Amino acid sequence: MQSLAIEDVLQIPIVRKVADLAEKLNIETYIVGGFVRDIFLERESKDLDIVVLGKGIEFAQALSGELGEGVRTAYFKNFGTAQVKYEDWILEFVGARKESYNRDSRNPMVEDGTLDDDQKRRDFTINAMYISLNKDTLGEVIDPFGGMEHIKQKLIQTPLDPKITFDDDPLRMLRAIRFAARFGFRLSDEVMKAITDYSDRIKIISAERIIEEINGMIMADKPSLAFKLMEMTGLLKIIFPELVRLKGVEVRNGQGHKDNFYHTLQVLDNICPNTDNLWLRWSAIMHDIAKPPTKRFEEGHGWTFHGHEDLGSRWVKKIFRRLRLPLDEKMKYVESLVRLHLRPIALTKETVTDSAVRRLIVDAGDHLDDLLTLCRADITSKNEAKVKRFLANLDTVAEKVADVIERDNLRNWQPVVNGTHIMERYQIKNPREIGMLKDAARSAILDGEVPNVLEPALLFLDKLAANENIKRKID
Repeated sequence: MQSLAIEDVLQIPIVRKVADLAEKLNIETYIVGGFVRDIFLERESKDLDIVVLGKGIEFAQALSGELGEGVRTAYFKNFGTAQVKYEDWILEFVGARKESYNRDSRNPMVEDGTLDDDQKRRDFTINAMYISLNKDTLGEVIDPFGGMEHIKQKLIQTPLDPKITFDDDPLRMLRAIRFAARFGFRLSDEVMKAITDYSDRIKIISAERIIEEINGMIMADKPSLAFKLMEMTGLLKIIFPELVRLKGVEVRNGQGHKDNFYHTLQVLDNICPNTDNLWLRWSAIMHDIAKPPTKRFEEGHGWTFHGHEDLGSRWVKKIFRRLRLPLDEKMKYVESLVRLHLRPIALTKETVTDSAVRRLIVDAGDHLDDLLTLCRADITSKNEAKVKRFLANLDTVAEKVADVIERDNLRNWQPVVNGTHIMERYQIKNPREIGMLKDAARSAILDGEVPNVLEPALLFLDKLAANENIKRKID
């Protein structure tokens, strides 16, 4: 199976081009890294990492000349690397090199090295396998650290002592966890201990590089594996302390609450089969983030978390800013879903009014379907009958929503009255008073008290304004 896969690789036209050029230039050349690993994991990849015993940039320049039209090449002279894009392939070229590190930086000092030097600088054994593109050894797999065996064992291990690997480049601690989550592998005992011992070193890594790895973990099939490993090793309390604060169960008078850390991870796993939307997955992570400060024990009732959805929505921006996540429409999307995530459950009662359904439709807007997806994922219980009952209730809500949308044409609904109408009609400039009248008109229209027609809506506001001693301007 493996030899057949290697033979298939050698027949790929772009690989043949590289091998032929290596022979022509008499330069030792190898495929290395993720592409080789993915062959043995039976995963498809179009990214080729090529290491040459020479200058990677010069080899890439020569290949670009051989390929002619349709090739795009970028050179990164500071790093001694080059990227060649050809058809649907991306090739990264680098010369074999030796690296040494200053403890205050993850950026290595680099010098030309041997193949052995290049092997030792690789992050994990599963990424340190090479396929020879040289004439005499064409297709031979070089596996100096037992990467193939570790794939069979589903094990993440480092080529060298993991303490050295992680002390030199602390970002590799997160990469180890991301690979474990992505492939369903486990960390070796040595790797686990080294990450735990050196977790504090993650502080020298930029937030931008950290969040890139975190987002990669979130996009795994079962991202809870990554978050559990980060929590166990101490990384999570450094990177995302708000999430760690969800952990734990308090019992009073024999009554406890669910562990909101593990509940959140279950919600995240639940939502993954239904969406590849990174920001919907982030909404699952953030939906209960403000439960710790809102937790109260009420005699005769038990534990409550009143208002956690509103507070959590307000926390999104500060957390996104710290983690270097985008502060744009993606953030507002997450804020909205966190704020609204309890609303559909409240609509499962038989006596729910059409106006309550209208409010949900209007408030959720284009995010309504995603909100319902989040709500379904939020149903976690060991009681399967309870889960089925709650899911059935949400199906009923979805039917009510569809019915009201069809009858009222509420998609992308906006109230007919806006701030400009109010400022032109009344002698007020105070934004709070303008907002009060605008919200009152919106509520009255949604409740069906007033049609969404300008003149009746303004007449309604005239009555309200008179009660508030707000005078109309002279027509």
